Amino acid sequence: MYDLTIFLIIAIIFLIIGTYFGVKLGIAKTNRMWEKEVPSIRKDATTRSRAVLEGQFTEQLAPYLPDFPYAPTEVRFIGKPIDFIVFKGMEHKNINEVVFVEVKTGNSKLSTTERNLRETILKGNVSWKEYRISKQKN
Repeated sequence: MYDLTIFLIIAIIFLIIGTYFGVKLGIAKTNRMWEKEVPSIRKDATTRSRAVLEGQFTEQLAPYLPDFPYAPTEVRFIGKPIDFIVFKGMEHKNINEVVFVEVKTGNSKLSTTERNLRETILKGNVSWKEYRISKQKN
């Protein structure tokens, strides 16, 4: 009985020590892995961030590029969910068409929201509403 108790105590001590060192080794291994991965993750994040900034910059400049098909004075930047709304004819005070313009660079594709907006416009689900704010009497 006495030998069994000593054996169990020693076994428990070895289990505790083994668990402690196992956890420490696991943490060290994970830290080494992250030390190797962090530079590539940072590089990827920087590359993506630059691409987004480049796209946003290009979007804002698009109306001033020589091949942009609309007069810059008739273009209004919206940003989300569409880049521009063009009021054709506004320059001559005779708006005869409203055009929604989404600018893309490189291999970028329409987002789900942009595709949904495109389909809504193409289906003709566009309307005009006037909202008036009434003056409150004191």
